[in-house]
Amino acid sequence: MSMDMLQNLLGGGQKRKEYEDFVGRYDQGEPWEGIDDDEAVSRHDEIASHLSEDDYELSAREAFERLSPQQRKELGRMMRQQGKQRQVDLGEFDSDDEERYSDPQHLARMTRQVRKQKPDMMSQLLGGGGGGCGGGRGGVGGMLSNPVAKAALAGVAAMAAKRIFKK
Repeated sequence: MSMDMLQNLLGGGQKRKEYEDFVGRYDQGEPWEGIDDDEAVSRHDEIASHLSEDDYELSAREAFERLSPQQRKELGRMMRQQGKQRQVDLGEFDSDDEERYSDPQHLARMTRQVRKQKPDMMSQLLGGGGGGCGGGRGGVGGMLSNPVAKAALAGVAAMAAKRIFKK
């Protein structure tokens, strides 16, 4: 689906109000405050499934710009560690050079690499899902207990929604 189709989905009524409220809460204070774990995952999954690779990378970069360089490094380390555990080929992003993770564009390209291989992998990586009985997110838990991971998922959804609402 395209951004236009997503705009139609979120274009009006109750759904739009819910997303406007979500974006407002994301924009207040730290990007992980006021958003619970389940909402971060569900909003991310709902919007991300409709984004092109370019739109996803742009939304990720904008979200990661809100994180401090130290928080971006932490996110990059988590993604690398979780990606290795789940046999995701990180290619050029599988590096011990953590300084590169402080660059929001580099980190956004890393998420694009992961998403290209497995479209739902970001919510699995950051949501702690995959494996276990019944699959799914495994009760969310996982990485979302880390506010930086939650901020990343919520941020991608919030930044994409903001662009949709401006159209």
